[in-house]
Amino acid sequence: MPLLELQTNAKLDDPKAFIKEFSEVVFVAYLQTLAAELLKTPLEYICVNYKYSEHLAFAGTFEPALLLSVASVEGLDAESNALHSQKLFGFFEKKLGVKDHRGYIVFVNPSKDFIGFHSTTAAKIFASKPE
Repeated sequence: MPLLELQTNAKLDDPKAFIKEFSEVVFVAYLQTLAAELLKTPLEYICVNYKYSEHLAFAGTFEPALLLSVASVEGLDAESNALHSQKLFGFFEKKLGVKDHRGYIVFVNPSKDFIGFHSTTAAKIFASKPE
């Protein structure tokens, strides 16, 4: 259940098209870095938000920059985060013109008990799925 919150000073002509493409890229990257038994996160569980932040500064300048928060109950660990970071920064450089030294990606792995969805929690949803 990945949740991604992107803040950037790179203005987009079509934020909805960007979010759709970004969601698909995240989905593919997520699947490529998970073990086979964890491939249970369909695209419909991925939540993405884009915020244009004209006044976002990084390293004291207003050159293109970003802050990305990624929260997920699965698929985040030291090895996977390095791969996610590489793929995400590659995407941002191509689509936003933001270099990999012009922002941060913060990875958060909350307990399934702390993610609410479908009038319950991720813990209860995952507990009810057959192995």
